[in-house]
Amino acid sequence: MLKKLLIVCIALAPMAVMAQNLKIGYINPQEVFAAMPELSDIETKLSDKQEEINKNGQALIDEYNKKLEEFENNPATSEALQQDQLKQLTQLQERFQVYQQNSQQELARLQQELLEPVNRKIQEAIQAVGAENNFTYILDAAAIMYVNPSAENITQLVKTRLGI
Repeated sequence: MLKKLLIVCIALAPMAVMAQNLKIGYINPQEVFAAMPELSDIETKLSDKQEEINKNGQALIDEYNKKLEEFENNPATSEALQQDQLKQLTQLQERFQVYQQNSQQELARLQQELLEPVNRKIQEAIQAVGAENNFTYILDAAAIMYVNPSAENITQLVKTRLGI
């Protein structure tokens, strides 16, 4: 029995020493992200793109409404002409739907393209702060249920590193 206890103590001793060397930090990355100076420029570019999309979409809507008004106010003289006008209206509706889908995909791509360097910059700053301060782990504060008083909030360190 004494031998087993001694073996367990010897086996657990390195873990206890290792646990004492853990340095854990946590960060609120959303707070850092919101403070990034690049965001105002990104928001402007996205807003301009959205405005352009809306303007082009409105042009398609206006064209559709014009064709619809012509169709309703000037009845076709032949069945073939009426079918052609209905086909044109249907094609305009389809063009508008495709335009909306493509525009939203393009806007999402632009947003990802503009935000990727900002996110990379934040990640690099977190890694640099972690290396400089010998952190074993840095956790996202939003995912933590409990924070031990020995854990360090590094949000301000990262902001300082980024010049914010």
